[in-house]
Amino acid sequence: MSTLSLRIPDSLHRTLKSAAEQDGVSINQFVSLAVAEKLSALQTYNLIAERAAKGSRESFLKAMSTVPSGEVIEGDEIPSRAKRKTSQ
Repeated sequence: MSTLSLRIPDSLHRTLKSAAEQDGVSINQFVSLAVAEKLSALQTYNLIAERAAKGSRESFLKAMSTVPSGEVIEGDEIPSRAKRKTSQ
């Protein structure tokens, strides 16, 4: 395990301490979890970006054409604003 010395403003430290107490964990554990969450989000973004770069509109439309049509379930309607964008 590594040690990290971190300088943060007193106000942020107070807020951090309070949040860690509310979560029932130490400041170290709270910060470690926050860093892990951020790194996970960045890795997920990078993975999606890599996969998107390999795709094409043509293959997306081909895949979507295999979806059977049917009744639209209430709440699943395409917003009218989005309809205008897709029809262009």
